Amino acid sequence: MARIAIIGGGSIGEALLSGLLRAGRQAKDIAVAEKNPERARFLSEKYSVLQTSVADAAENATYIVIAVKPSDVATALVDIAEGATQAENNSAEQVFVSVAAGVSTAYYEAKLPAGAPVVRVMPNTPALVGAGVSAMAPGRFATPEQVKEVAAIFKAVGGVLEVPESQMDVVTAVSGSGPAYFFLMIEALVDAGVAEGLPREVATDLVVQTMDGSAAMLLQRMDAQKQGDDTVVDTSAAQLRAQVTSPGGTTAAGLRELERGGLRAAVADAVSAAKTRSEQLGITSE
Repeated sequence: MARIAIIGGGSIGEALLSGLLRAGRQAKDIAVAEKNPERARFLSEKYSVLQTSVADAAENATYIVIAVKPSDVATALVDIAEGATQAENNSAEQVFVSVAAGVSTAYYEAKLPAGAPVVRVMPNTPALVGAGVSAMAPGRFATPEQVKEVAAIFKAVGGVLEVPESQMDVVTAVSGSGPAYFFLMIEALVDAGVAEGLPREVATDLVVQTMDGSAAMLLQRMDAQKQGDDTVVDTSAAQLRAQVTSPGGTTAAGLRELERGGLRAAVADAVSAAKTRSEQLGITSE
């Protein structure tokens, strides 16, 4: 029993399915359970994977990825627990992976067979293009080896890091919601360029490629630092910003206005508000 079952065929579920296949996983080793018949048929035909019921998927997989909306978790867990109970006689221990925002590992542990290993994961939407980042928090019963295997699954759609579960609401506020913050910044910068006379198409190309290149510069330096390259000195956003900013130049003038407009405070308030909302939406053990 080495199959991966993805419960839920929404955007994150499909992104993970697509990424796993790109990474070399065999379609025969992946099953998808999706309650919408048309969506289920689409995924099965597009990716040539088995489409099955939630209970059957849970019974016949080693890794069960629960990729449904938080409001649908309770309903899905009824069938998942049934399938997991049927699978208890198998030699391989099953691992349950949640990508449902705000649902604690304790909640799953209370609903699944006793001692079930659970790993909570928060991916973000760039996973759709294989450029996401996923934060993982293991539950009480997940072993280091199981956590390592879950990390390997999510590396198919981007970077992976491990955090304490107590930090998952902050992760949601920073990286889960983060793409929307960057899209808003892109929108604002494009509009500003248009207001100053650039054609919208030109402004959009300039802004998007500038953001892409800026992120690539920082990632390259961070990777070099992790690999022990002590010749790379500019390894933080602050250092690279200073490198770009000439005294008395155009960048300095622009940054002064961003600081005057309260950019830092607005970002801090946005993350705090998103974290608070994630806490409010959370589902913990009953």
